[in-house]
Amino acid sequence: MVVAHAQIASPFGPAAAWLVDEGDSLLRHNKPQKALLKFNEALELDPTATNYAARARAWIMLDRMDRVLLDAEQALKLDSTHAEANHQRALYAFRSDDFRLADRLTTRALNNGARGRWRDKLLILRGESRAELKRASEAIADLKAGLGDRTDDLAALKTLARLLDGTSDHAASLAVLEKLCVVEPGDIGNWTNRGFELASLGRHQEALAIYAKALAMDKDEPTALSNRAWSLMELGRKEEALSDVQRSLRSYPANAFALRTRALLRIGMGQRDKACEDLHLARVIGGVADVPQLIAKHCAGLEPKR
Repeated sequence: MVVAHAQIASPFGPAAAWLVDEGDSLLRHNKPQKALLKFNEALELDPTATNYAARARAWIMLDRMDRVLLDAEQALKLDSTHAEANHQRALYAFRSDDFRLADRLTTRALNNGARGRWRDKLLILRGESRAELKRASEAIADLKAGLGDRTDDLAALKTLARLLDGTSDHAASLAVLEKLCVVEPGDIGNWTNRGFELASLGRHQEALAIYAKALAMDKDEPTALSNRAWSLMELGRKEEALSDVQRSLRSYPANAFALRTRALLRIGMGQRDKACEDLHLARVIGGVADVPQLIAKHCAGLEPKR
């Protein structure tokens, strides 16, 4: 069992706590350099784990992860169970792409009994780490538990939506994306992805309305055009679908999904040779599951152009 190291209470503790409060106020006003001065004063009076973790908050805002590491490790020497310092040490590992270490550190802190908002933050960080480690089901469980009903962590919400889509839970992914469109309405990707989830559920008419919102922000956004082409094709509006997918591929010729859509449209138009060129290229690019099956069905005896 890991325990906190015993510390002698400092008579300057209350004054140091007041300085930390001032520093945190400066952070809320986006003044990390001035906040550092307050945290330094607090540490001179009372060098506790809590005060080292407080200074690390300023280093995080300044993106000085080297300093975050030093302060987090100093805090953990004083109190190995300190939840915020454990989160900071794991955050350093995560940003260094050491996702396995981030997973171990967050797990240890959670097992040590982290509570409240730090439990939530540790769960989210572990979820992000497990997403990078391709452990989707565990990552989803962590992100759901850490986020709860909150919508303030946009990065975690986007990771959760992506993971849910990857596990074909399109309804759950759609629910997350609906929240993202409310809290971040100016992000075209939120609307494009929301439309895709609607289309994945067969709700193509609704998807068109969502794609319209995305394309109102950028009429030439290639992914939104490609996705709208798919829905238009599924609704039998093939000329409009072909126009959209052609525009998409002019901007983004390596979009395997768009190539697949154009191939299906070309097959319907009797352009088998051109369709198979699209399908063979889509297979090389990868990422669309049914392309090999489509090649086997439609392209037997046709060699891809080199």
